[in-house]
Amino acid sequence: MKLLTFSTLFPNAEKPNHGIFVETRLRYLLASGRAESRVVAPVPWFPSKHPRFGRYAGYAKVPKSETRSGMMVDHPRYVLPPKVGMTLAPFLLAQSVKSTIRRIIDSGYDFDLIDAHYFYPDGVAAIMLGRHFNKPVAITARGTDINLIPRFALPRKQILWAAQHAQGMITVCNALKEEMVGLGIDGARITPLRNGVDLERFQPVDRAVVRASLGMHSFTLLSVGLLEPRKAHDLIISALPSLPDVQLMIAGSGPERSKLEALTRRLNVEHRVKFLGALPQTELRNYYGAADAMVLASSREGWANVLLESMACGTPVVASNVWGTPEVVAAPEAGVLMAERTAQGVADAVKQLRANYPSHEATRRYAEKFSWDDTTQGQLHLFDRILMEHRS
Repeated sequence: MKLLTFSTLFPNAEKPNHGIFVETRLRYLLASGRAESRVVAPVPWFPSKHPRFGRYAGYAKVPKSETRSGMMVDHPRYVLPPKVGMTLAPFLLAQSVKSTIRRIIDSGYDFDLIDAHYFYPDGVAAIMLGRHFNKPVAITARGTDINLIPRFALPRKQILWAAQHAQGMITVCNALKEEMVGLGIDGARITPLRNGVDLERFQPVDRAVVRASLGMHSFTLLSVGLLEPRKAHDLIISALPSLPDVQLMIAGSGPERSKLEALTRRLNVEHRVKFLGALPQTELRNYYGAADAMVLASSREGWANVLLESMACGTPVVASNVWGTPEVVAAPEAGVLMAERTAQGVADAVKQLRANYPSHEATRRYAEKFSWDDTTQGQLHLFDRILMEHRS
């Protein structure tokens, strides 16, 4: 089958980790030999590469097209006006990529189905495009698009419209399906297909050697994610006064870095916290494998891939009990769920993990249950059904 994968959540040369979970799922699907895909991954238009625009200038540096893991990827630009951008985003997104999709079809790649990721604005725009090009659409819900954005009236209305007209819907966990049903979407049309983990990329390392090279000399926590309020790195930092023999390493970049650094100084723990910046997955694997625990204190998560990545490297996790996370951390060898999402809750969960610390081999075996095979087969089954119904 020929797919057109459509999402603003997709890596590019400028931001190689952006939406990497979408690329990974697609990579495994294509490896089955039963599907091929062209990728249209729009990026917001920005007028200048000048450094005075900070991180936004990076959008101007994204190439118009590139090849990633053998996949052809187009990055058309779309305008996202301030203040009204959220409301108009689906319409602007759909309009901006029509010429790119028409060019792909005219070049000989007349795809069968649009595989869209993230319900708003991407999924709504994908339905508009599907109607324009007479193609069926499957939309994958991934987290914030369902557990946050529907709080706004107009986006919620558009999400419900897209759900009504989608030929198939996927969620990355059962909790998101239940939330969609709560919004009024027919649960019989929703297929939960959890994310897997790349067991070849994320493997245990020689812990003693890597720990020494990375400067891990005491019980070490690793926190991975954007430096933004939702990821709640501040709760983990605030737990350190209750964990006097623990050091923390934070992998990620974002607008909260200076605020988090100030917090470490205020709590007098700056000597125990190291900010690593954004790391490629090849380098991140070493930190996963060498740390004693990976901590995720997020307020919202659909299916947090970092949890399984850490477990695949043999390192258990401490995580907030939100959305799909209990479906990932479901056994003692996986790690511990926090009783409460507070600094004290983080500290208590870390102490609980240390008191009953699993073997690294057991944690790795737990992660091995989450290969991509079942997810790939689930996609193929769903897409086959959609195409059969569309053709008939």
